[in-house]
Parts: sequence; C-alpha cells; structure tokens
Amino acid sequence: MYNLRLSVIVILCVAFIGYSCQSDQSSKTTVIQNIKGYTFYDGDLIQFGVLEFKDGKVVDVYGDTTFTADASTKVIDGEGKVMLPGLIDAHAHVMGLGTMLMNIDLMGIKSLDSALTHIEKYASKNPDLKWIEGRGWNNTHWGDGDFPTAEDLDNVVSDRPVWLSRVDGHAGWANSKAMEMAGITAETEAPEGGKIIRDENGEPTGVFIDEAEQLIASHIPEPTAEEQQMALEKALQQMRSKGLTSVHDAGVSADTWELYKRFADEGKLSTRIYAMIGGAGGTFDKLGKNGPITSYADDLLALRSVKIYGDGALGSRGAAMLEPYSDDPDNTGLLFHTQEEMNQMVLKTMANEFQTNIHAIGDAANRQVLNAFENAKDSLGEQGLRNRVEHAQIVSQQDIPRFNELNIIASMQPTHATSDMNMAEDRVGPERIKGGYAWKTFVNQGTTLASGSDFPVEHVNPFYGLYSAVTRQDHQGNPEGGWYPSESLNREQALRSFTLDAAYAAHQEDMLGSLEPGKWADFILVDRDYFEVPENEIWQTKVLETWMGGEKVYPADE
Repeated sequence: MYNLRLSVIVILCVAFIGYSCQSDQSSKTTVIQNIKGYTFYDGDLIQFGVLEFKDGKVVDVYGDTTFTADASTKVIDGEGKVMLPGLIDAHAHVMGLGTMLMNIDLMGIKSLDSALTHIEKYASKNPDLKWIEGRGWNNTHWGDGDFPTAEDLDNVVSDRPVWLSRVDGHAGWANSKAMEMAGITAETEAPEGGKIIRDENGEPTGVFIDEAEQLIASHIPEPTAEEQQMALEKALQQMRSKGLTSVHDAGVSADTWELYKRFADEGKLSTRIYAMIGGAGGTFDKLGKNGPITSYADDLLALRSVKIYGDGALGSRGAAMLEPYSDDPDNTGLLFHTQEEMNQMVLKTMANEFQTNIHAIGDAANRQVLNAFENAKDSLGEQGLRNRVEHAQIVSQQDIPRFNELNIIASMQPTHATSDMNMAEDRVGPERIKGGYAWKTFVNQGTTLASGSDFPVEHVNPFYGLYSAVTRQDHQGNPEGGWYPSESLNREQALRSFTLDAAYAAHQEDMLGSLEPGKWADFILVDRDYFEVPENEIWQTKVLETWMGGEKVYPADE
C-alpha cells in the first residue's frame, strides 16, 4: 500500500517538475534510484527504491519506480545497492580516537608478550618521541587477567617514559621512568576516586586506576595545536569511512569545541558532532555561560549537554557496586562523588537547561545517578531535557523501572557486552548479571535506547555494534546462541537505536535519524542487505559511500 502511494507521488512530481516539487531552480534536485532502501517513516520501518533530496535535505522517498526527470534534476543510478540512514554513535570520544590513531594501538592484542613486542617496535620506530603513549590494552584477555607491571614495560622501554591507557580509559600503565618523572613512591597516596595498584610491600606496580591516572598523565606535555588538528582529521576519516554521519562526543574541552567550530566553518567537518561539555566545573562555567547551543553551522555541531562521571569501569574493578565484587570481596569499586555532590552538579547543569548525561557502570553508581535525577525532578520539575545515563551497564533490577519513572534515556554500547562477557559474570556473579547489559529489558519497558560504541574503547565501526546487539556473540560466533540471548535486540530495534532513537537522545529527531521529508539527507550505501544477510555477516558489512547533507563525504572506491 505504501509503495503504491509513493509511486503515484513520484509520477506527479515528475509531471510537474519545476513547480510544486521543485520550485527553486537555483539548485538541482538529486534523485538516487534503483536502490534497496530502508528507513523509519512516521515511526515505522519501510522499504523504498528512490530517494529525492534538494539543498541537502530529503524531499521524500518513493517506491520501486524510475524517475524520468528534466535537466534540472540530477539522477544517479544506485545500481541496486542497499541504502540506510546515516548511522549515529550516541557515545564516543572523537579526539580520543584521533589520538589513538597517532599513538600505539593495543586494541585486540591477546597476550602481554604480544603487547610488549608491539610497544618495543613502536618505540624503536619513533626514537624522537619524548613520551611513548598509547591505548587499548586489556588484561582480562591476557591469560590469568592480572594487571601488567612497570617492570614488564622496563624490559622493552627503559630510557623514556611510557604511559598506556587501558581499553576502557579507566586505568593507566606506566614504566619506571614515567613513575620516576612523576615522583611516585611507596608514600604516594591515591587521590579520592582513584587507586594505585601496589605489591605485597606497598610499592606501586605501575598501574593507576581512575583519578590516580592523573598522577602520571598530568606530567605529559599537552599536544600542540597541529597535533590536535591532525588527530581530528584522522578521527573524521575513520568515522565517515564507517558510515557514521553523527556522533555524540562524551566530554569536550573548551579548546576542542573551538577546534570543532573552526573545522565546521572551514567546511572540513564530515561527521556531525553533538558535543557534551566535560564536567560541571570550570569547563562548564566557560562553555555554558551563554546557555545551550542547539545548532551551529547548519546542524553540524551542537553544545547542549554535559557529561559527568559517576564511577570507574568494570574491567579494572573501578565500577561502583552496592556489594563487593564477586571476584574481589574486599572491593566495591569507586564512586567519584558523594550523593550530595552529585545532586548539586545535576541541579547546576539542569537549572541552566543543559541535558545532563552521566557515566554510571556499577549498580551503586546507577542508583546514585537516578537518585540525583529524582532530586532534580523534585526541585526543578519536568524540564524535558531528555537526561541520560551513559552505559547503564550493571543496574539493580529494582532500579531499572526508575528509568521510565524519571524519563531517563539509556545510552548503552552493545559491543561492551561482547567485549566484557569473558569477565563480567566473574565480577558481579550470577544474580547481579541479570541487570547487566540489559538492552531488551529497557526497550520492553518503553525506555528509549540510544546505542553507541564508546570508541576508542571499542571499535569505531557501528556494524560491530549492530551485530553485538542482535547476536550477543563475538565475531567467531561464540557463545553458541549468544550470551544471555534474552537480552538480544531484533534487527529493527538495533538499527533504530543507532539512528532515530540516537537522534532523539540528542533532541535531533526532527532533523536526523531517518530519511523523511525535511530532514538532512544523511545516508549510506552498503555492500549487503542488513535485514537479509545471515546474522554472522552483519559485522562484515562494508560502507561503499557515506553522504552527509546531500554531499558525498566518503567513496570507498577512492
């Protein structure tokens, strides 16, 4: 019925082209036909065969028909390719990705020995670097899962300081030279919200958790303006090549925001960025003093939200738990703030009309954050800010319904489940894991689910996230049937969480997230049908073209 109606529309548009369907002859209408397209339309998933757009925005989509147009219309043969709305990553770290691409990348390395070999080769190839930096190590994939040590690093690099961030960004690994330069000794105390891993004699071993990371990181020279620009260029190249037309950047500085604006002004921003101000302190006071920026440079940028940290990460046992870790009975993780401090930060940002997005991984952190949102609701009333919990990774089952009661969006990352499934239940046990990575439970109760990757913690490719959301398996198909498969999403739900609902989580559903009239023509062409290929092929999907605002920003063949 739908395709028939649209076919009639397209015939009328062709018949009267230059009048109702194209009243402005100053710019061409573009039509891409002979495609197999999918989009959400009036809330429902539909298929279409033709996309028409003008001035960067969608005119409409139509059924399987052929456009016969005059010279004022550009017609492109889609050659039967599959089209999807541009994908949106609802939680990412753009500059972190760019920086990782410039430094040592330890993502996916499966043993300590392999990591050390990688580090040694990088150091030998870069003899002029004063600091050796990198990211991505994951000790839970290395044999017994113990933390590495400074001594391990000293065996491959001892003449220069080395600082390597863990895959989740919540722990760092230093060599002895780095600790020496930072003045770290057995007497050094960890700051509140941080932990120094020590040996049986109380000596620091080289791993620093959460706030303690700054004991080392604060001694690393700030990147130059040229290095920051190069990092952003590298990140943008990665994002557009993977089909990301918009990302929500979870915590930006004042300098980063200015860099983004400059790229937007110069026409170099090939992915839209919905930026969250980093914290409720000085950066917020500076960037938020004039109120939220809902749109900058034709919706290329927005600055209307804030990112606050509630706790650490599960892999480094820094996530704050209500009860001790099942595999570390003397440890409940790290809450970064008291309840009163969290309450005050949330009140401050919400009173200034900023959406407030709070990192909470452990069940104690999630409860604290929900309490803070409840307190703000009681104090400020309903404000329609669409506040979010970022990660919502391990949530007490009695707290899950509170997301609905408080109108909180669950901003979650499907690949976290498939990366963590080797250790998550060891950390929290068989009962608490029932509230872990519980996307389907949230969706079933009506909570808006916005999916992302948390890159560079996880891979930037959103098809990895779509695959994880649907299968809850690794790329080898393990475990058979999926890890806690009752929490799997179907393909439509997964795609919606990476498109329309991710746009909703940024107050942008009227301009992004689907190919509907008046929205930006952000879309991708891919090499296989996401809805028809076997599940184990979803992660292998390749992006052939990425378009943003009706302009091609990535062609795979170039």
